[in-house]
Amino acid sequence: MTVYDVARQLPSIAGLRNLCRSLAMLNAILNPDWEGRYYSFDAGWSDGEEMASMRNGSGDEYSIVFSAAGAYVRGFDHEAPMSPYADDGEPWPGVLDEVPEVFRRFVEEPAFTDEDGVPVVTACLWREATDNRWQHGVIDFPTGCSDPDGATGLFTILTDRSPEAFQRFAEDHYEVPVDLKAVRDVYDLRLLSQKLVSSLNPEVTLAELDEDITEIGYPQQAREEI
Repeated sequence: MTVYDVARQLPSIAGLRNLCRSLAMLNAILNPDWEGRYYSFDAGWSDGEEMASMRNGSGDEYSIVFSAAGAYVRGFDHEAPMSPYADDGEPWPGVLDEVPEVFRRFVEEPAFTDEDGVPVVTACLWREATDNRWQHGVIDFPTGCSDPDGATGLFTILTDRSPEAFQRFAEDHYEVPVDLKAVRDVYDLRLLSQKLVSSLNPEVTLAELDEDITEIGYPQQAREEI
């Protein structure tokens, strides 16, 4: 899979935002320790902008900025042949060349570049609010590699949007059983209850999640404890 395949399989901007909030909420419940979070979501990243992110702890990551302009997706696989550090210290030709002006500032965003100002990226997509599909650059991918830009490892949970996919990931990553019905409920953005939280992690209380719920922007009005 490459960024070309990801562009065909991603949901709408609204659908992707909802999925990213669900992933972040599930991770907050399963792993209360912020430093160990795999997926996160910051509903107040900057004025009028939200950011979803993934960090696997081994150097691979993605960031998705949601704004009134649309959505900008940056992914980085540190072992991908298209890494800036695998060749001449610059992003692979075509990855960022066609990013539209409305998103260009994210190319040089300090959070997405290294100490030398080099964009830390192997895959990039974007979708303006008026677009009917996800966009990407025209890329001449390196040959002889099934995952040249790291898209398979980076974005599978976003392209296979089934609760079962998250259950498989979480059981492997956290090495604990994960309740599928509870995952489905969070994927549907159902209001959290203590029963739902406990079915995922009996050591976490609903009250302890208040800060995470607010940061993620997860629905919380009229929340009932059951």
